[in-house]
Amino acid sequence: MRPLYVYLASGALTVLVVVLWLLTVFKSDDDRYAQCRTSQIAGGAGQIGGPFELLNAKGETVTDKQVITEPSLIYFGYTFCPDVCPLDMSRNADAVDLLAEQGKSVTPVFISIDPERDTPEVVGDFAANIHDKAIGLTGSPEQVKAASQAYRTYYKAHPEQGEFYAVDHSTFSYLVLPGYGFVDYFRHEESAEAVAKRAACFLDKS
Repeated sequence: MRPLYVYLASGALTVLVVVLWLLTVFKSDDDRYAQCRTSQIAGGAGQIGGPFELLNAKGETVTDKQVITEPSLIYFGYTFCPDVCPLDMSRNADAVDLLAEQGKSVTPVFISIDPERDTPEVVGDFAANIHDKAIGLTGSPEQVKAASQAYRTYYKAHPEQGEFYAVDHSTFSYLVLPGYGFVDYFRHEESAEAVAKRAACFLDKS
């Protein structure tokens, strides 16, 4: 009969092997995209993104899994936005076209943070005018808030002045991969070429 310490040592070795394997798996998963990222994300990329339930242009309830069926550039804004939102969405659309030239298919997604004015039809028209692949989403105030919180975005409506009130909001665009989730974000000042180049890096490693 083998001494007890032999069994304990064997068990400890097995646990160590499993732990090292898990660390290798997760580390290699992180390293897969490490050279593509240009900035650190507090708490890691896993802190951003997650499930959502919103309304599409037809007024149908859709989930993140139904929307993000291929790599997607997600932007939170509002259709009454006078400048930043259409500029950022147009930039994302240009990046999508640049990626298409490389044989990479990406969908631009617009999520409204102004559900009071942005009905399904309104966001649908806005998205269609940006790009033929663009998807426009809205929802109830509660649904929009949940989606915004998942992606850690900020928005706040100014005191109403009729129908022309403004909404302060963050201006990041998020690259999200189906089955994986959020991988990186792009700032307002980045060009379409810069977005396409960095997005291509992630797509090549996916």
